Amino acid sequence: MTKLRDFLLQYGAYLALIPALAALLGSLYYSEVAGFIPCTLCWYQRILMYPLSIIILVGILTHDELLTNYVLPFSIMGLGVALYHYLIQQGVFSHPTTCAAGIPCDMAWVNYLGFITIPFMSLTAFTLITIIMGATKWAEMQVTE
Repeated sequence: MTKLRDFLLQYGAYLALIPALAALLGSLYYSEVAGFIPCTLCWYQRILMYPLSIIILVGILTHDELLTNYVLPFSIMGLGVALYHYLIQQGVFSHPTTCAAGIPCDMAWVNYLGFITIPFMSLTAFTLITIIMGATKWAEMQVTE
């Protein structure tokens, strides 16, 4: 367990930065290069994901010991929004009225392998960041005990 703890303390933030940057660059690709217009829930996810890349990077550069405290609220809220959006696309929840104007939230611009949509990719990134930072928080708590 001490090897895992030490690994997370040393590399946890770097591991969390990978999906955050991938999500940021992927969303920019889909909107700016592919020309997909984001819906309302996509914007909410972007609002929660984009700062994560900057927060994690600054936390790495400044060796901020409270980085997990800054990242986890964003990633947990983003996980919830992405899960809700994905369930709308899958027909579990009905199409919300907040998405009635503009691009509907149940529209799937991409659908790889029959289930991988843009909200699913966002959900995956937020889940990875939450798990990695949660495990890093656990490692930090083990050191203080």
